[in-house]
Amino acid sequence: MIPTTFDYVRADTVEDAIRLLQQSNGEAKLLAGGHSLIPLLKFRLTAPGTLIDISKIGELQGIRREGNRLVVGALTTHHQLHTSPLIRETMPVLADAARVIGDLQVRHRGTVGGNLAHADPAADLPGVALALDAMLEVQSEDGKELLELDGFFLGPLVTALPETSLVTSVSFLIPPSDAKSVYLKYAHPASGYAVVGVCAVVGTDPDGTINHARVGINGVGDVAYRAISVEERLLGQRPSRELIQQAAAHAADEGDIGGDLFASEEYRRHLCRVYTERALEQILLPEGTA
Repeated sequence: MIPTTFDYVRADTVEDAIRLLQQSNGEAKLLAGGHSLIPLLKFRLTAPGTLIDISKIGELQGIRREGNRLVVGALTTHHQLHTSPLIRETMPVLADAARVIGDLQVRHRGTVGGNLAHADPAADLPGVALALDAMLEVQSEDGKELLELDGFFLGPLVTALPETSLVTSVSFLIPPSDAKSVYLKYAHPASGYAVVGVCAVVGTDPDGTINHARVGINGVGDVAYRAISVEERLLGQRPSRELIQQAAAHAADEGDIGGDLFASEEYRRHLCRVYTERALEQILLPEGTA
């Protein structure tokens, strides 16, 4: 299909983009990599009066460490996430997840900021970002503010991002040095989107007691979410197969699980439990451990 007519303008700075958003009276969309927005335009699911191209704004690029966080520019591509030595050293699960996003073209053009701002519940990055305690730096005419990703997703393709603001960077908490992490997903065979995706980040004390637990889940409901009920059942406990099974049984507690053409609600709940269990076993139970 062909999109409706629109005006195109390129912003050279973040301030330019914000000014153009204000002038549009809510009728503009930001264009970064375009791999989420362009399909919506073609299917006429959105019909903005203006496209504001932010893809050439240099200050939205780059990956750097600030204290115990990695700060990733909003225009950083999934391929850059996957190949960054800094990310591979400090949080390899983020690099591993970026490797399974879409296809080669999507990974080279799609951006971190665009992915999260798009809020597709079946996308891979939201669940991983939640497990890494991600925060968004958002800029508007009033300046910059930080938004926690937990609570940012309000529904499919709906977020708490103010209308005349844009995401400038995403910061991820570097897991404790004793933590291990994994992202597992059951992908739809045609699209590659997650029917369920589970990211677990778990750390233990020297005696084996679990002291850090984060579980992010995507693909099973209207929004990606943190499985708090699973995390609470792990903290302070010693790893065992029984503990993992008991915790994973609550993987769907915080999710608004639904069915569609790809999977029924019952099957998604089943997958949610199974993949959470597998992720935790991979981290906490070395091969051969009972």
